[in-house]
Amino acid sequence: KKKAAVGGLSDEGREVKKNPAVDTSFLPDKDREAAAEAERLRLKREWVQKQKAMQNEMLDITYSYWDGSGHRRNVRCKKGDTIGDFLDLVRKDLSKEFREIANVSSDALLYVKEDLIIPHDISFYDLIATKARGKSGPLFNFGVHDDIRVGTIDVRVEKDESHPGKVVER
Repeated sequence: KKKAAVGGLSDEGREVKKNPAVDTSFLPDKDREAAAEAERLRLKREWVQKQKAMQNEMLDITYSYWDGSGHRRNVRCKKGDTIGDFLDLVRKDLSKEFREIANVSSDALLYVKEDLIIPHDISFYDLIATKARGKSGPLFNFGVHDDIRVGTIDVRVEKDESHPGKVVER
């Protein structure tokens, strides 16, 4: 009869050792898991920092206040500002020239971009990051260009330039 292995020694007196050639990466390892978690946290902090930096970038937005005729203006705000914040800046800018706007809250204004009414709680960063699209192209391209296409204008052809968004009263 053979004796049972006791204290890591086999019945013949030899010590049982691990084979270093065997892949053990699939086995749980506290040190490896701790290092992976630390790396995840570092990457998360780095990503959040980059997102905050991008949201603090300034954005020049051309809009057109529509009261029966268009009044084109520019306003400067952060990418992280919501449409509601933008409309409040627009209201303050327009109240100098248009008395009827001075008594209106920014909640009573709408921002219409490419035939879409943009909700007040969405930020410009959200529109840019998600590459939001309207009927004729991207919404996030806030630069305004004149339409220089010649010949027949085909609305099915997508273009990257966009028209100024319209600010109107409800």
